[in-house]
Amino acid sequence: MTAAAEPRALPRRRVSPLTKAWAFVRRHTLTVFGILALAYLMLPIAIVVIFSFNDPAGRFNYTWEGFTTKHWTHPFGPPFLGDAVITSIKVGVIATIVSVILGTLVALALVRYHFRGRGATNLLIFVPLTAPEIVLGASLLTLFLNLGSALGFWTIVIAHIMFCISFVVVTVRARLVGFDRHVEEAAMDLGANEYVTFYRITLPLIAPGILAAALLAFSLSIDDFVITNFNSGTTETFPLYVWSQAQRGVPAEVNVIGTMIFAVAIVLMIANVAFQWRRTPKGAVA
Repeated sequence: MTAAAEPRALPRRRVSPLTKAWAFVRRHTLTVFGILALAYLMLPIAIVVIFSFNDPAGRFNYTWEGFTTKHWTHPFGPPFLGDAVITSIKVGVIATIVSVILGTLVALALVRYHFRGRGATNLLIFVPLTAPEIVLGASLLTLFLNLGSALGFWTIVIAHIMFCISFVVVTVRARLVGFDRHVEEAAMDLGANEYVTFYRITLPLIAPGILAAALLAFSLSIDDFVITNFNSGTTETFPLYVWSQAQRGVPAEVNVIGTMIFAVAIVLMIANVAFQWRRTPKGAVA
């Protein structure tokens, strides 16, 4: 075949810069929107962190005056701030422990057993998730007053356990839905009783879901204001302290405490992810 008979190569079509830019936008639209959404969510937290290093001239820590680290040296300096933080931590720890235990048992019952009233129980679990906090707070206040209970620390704990259980049930239940029951059956075929099977097989496998539920419950408890305000009496938690100081001027130490809580939450979240990653076999889908 002669060279003249060979097919001629088509000329390369030139792509305009506008077309290239549009193709880039189409490929990365979801990434850009994700970054913008994350920046929008993190902006208030970033402001809290930045203003923890502010040196306000007056009582109000709303305008930038200058950089200082003195608030970090004495974060519990303002009166009653330390007591409020300790109260919030105590309430959060107790509410988390109780709600995780009860919520895990409820999730196990709902996923593994069929009983009369199962559908109604599923519905009631979601009621605290959908009901406005002001409705829950007012309802609990009415309940405590009708029972003649004095409002204070334990009424706050009971109220927090009530709304934290729903979040624990939903979180642990999501972990149990994909649980392979054949692993438990294999353990019992090898001689393990119900207690050993649950302690050695079931509990370690659902532990990541339980840890995630515990972190969620604790964060909801330590952050709650509306329900706590209804049922606190004279007891003051950290959110109530911030609200009471808002009219007189919130000290910069509040920003320091908020930054510490956020940092601890991030560390615990990373630890939970690392725990799940270490327990996932190589090549398996988490």
